[in-house]
Amino acid sequence: MDASSPAAIIKVVLPKVPFLLQTAASHTFGLSSTSSKWDLRTELTVKFIRSLMTSPEPTPIGKQQRMTLKDPGIKGPIWISKITVPTPEEDDVAQTLNDAIDALKEGGEVYTPARIAPVEAEWTGYRAGVDKNRHRLDLSEAQHYDRLMKEVTSDITVLYFHGGALFLMDPASHRPACMRLAKLTGGRCLSVRYRLAPQHAFPAALLDALIAYLYLLSPPPGSYHDPVPAKHIVFAGDSAGGNLCMALLQFILQLHRSSPLKPPTIRFNGRDVAIPLPAGVAPNSGWMDLTRCMPSIYANSHYDYLPAPPSEDMIKHFPKDDLWPTDPPRGDLYCETSMLCHPLVSPLAAKDWHDSCPVWLAYGSECLVDEGRIVARRMARQGGNVIWQEYEAMPHCFSLILEHLPGGVKCFESWVQFMKDVVEGRAIESHGSFIAAKSLKESVVGVRKLLEDLSDEDVGQMMNEARAKRSTGEEGEAKVLPRL
Repeated sequence: MDASSPAAIIKVVLPKVPFLLQTAASHTFGLSSTSSKWDLRTELTVKFIRSLMTSPEPTPIGKQQRMTLKDPGIKGPIWISKITVPTPEEDDVAQTLNDAIDALKEGGEVYTPARIAPVEAEWTGYRAGVDKNRHRLDLSEAQHYDRLMKEVTSDITVLYFHGGALFLMDPASHRPACMRLAKLTGGRCLSVRYRLAPQHAFPAALLDALIAYLYLLSPPPGSYHDPVPAKHIVFAGDSAGGNLCMALLQFILQLHRSSPLKPPTIRFNGRDVAIPLPAGVAPNSGWMDLTRCMPSIYANSHYDYLPAPPSEDMIKHFPKDDLWPTDPPRGDLYCETSMLCHPLVSPLAAKDWHDSCPVWLAYGSECLVDEGRIVARRMARQGGNVIWQEYEAMPHCFSLILEHLPGGVKCFESWVQFMKDVVEGRAIESHGSFIAAKSLKESVVGVRKLLEDLSDEDVGQMMNEARAKRSTGEEGEAKVLPRL
């Protein structure tokens, strides 16, 4: 759906009017199972999105992707400076990533190494004193960057990876979130246009993420910015972007574990660039498990709009197009089925998080919350400093789509505060919170004790079983339903 087109919006919303009226009545009279936790606007928003994503007539992958890549234009209180990171002459970046992938295999995993390509991104900043309809100035990209930097008041640089199930969306779709982060932190965001599946399978997106980090640390000649110290950089992203945050962190940790150099280096544009850890990593509703095997995938569906894995009949009749299925066929949009339990594909599978930088993790009572709980627990038990927040009855990425809710505001402000704390050098200690719906009353949660009824061994077995079912065709691609 083109959100900038009134005609397109009417075309989508009009057929849903009876459903929305029924939903409103059910909520008003207390007949909805979620009416005690949600206000009316939340009920309508979540159930409207869910109705689009669980359509009985699935939309082909290519059409889904194209619908989410339409640029609505740049206007309002935002600075955007578009850049392209040129392809380095050396192949060291790709080779180092491939070495890490191979080192973390457990046997039998197959993937095709990605080739380095130019990486596009958008510097994003807050433009003060401008109303929401003010158009972008007619300036060069370099001039836009200079204007952006004149309004930056802190050292924070957010390296942002957008959500969209690794095959949808774009920095253009996430400009409001990045603008808001820039405004509240006083800093700037570099929002990365990483390569999307299914055209570009793993590890293309992760390779682009790594190149973006190197670009910040050691800008090539002609770049607009000066080198950014790692202690000023925070990795952040929502949903699939959270996956890339944690996969990039795990790659850097593996690089530190395996290299005799401290910190390790990668050859990039003729320089040996040191690869330290960032100041912090902050996934919002991060997607940690591409096997989608955790209990909350089904148990929390009443609070979420994310669809459950599709039925066998839906898989059999899913419409084909020029993007999906791939040729030769692949069992998952993002990667070969054998790679689903690899730590750089599903961070839930990563066993070693020792010596990590501080991490902030926030979820609602959503389908993905169990995988977040396990990752937070594992990191905390290994001595990591982890902030865990779980918001009762909230859906996936609620702080981005339900900005009106006090809980959404609280979550977003906590996200920003973490970024300020780690960049400004304040100590982070592990702690967990459960935030009640509506009242926002906080209860202390022991991060090391999250989801204790599932051991790490149980999780590994469940992931392996889910991968085996996908490999044998018993279960199909879990992300094929319409996303928007």
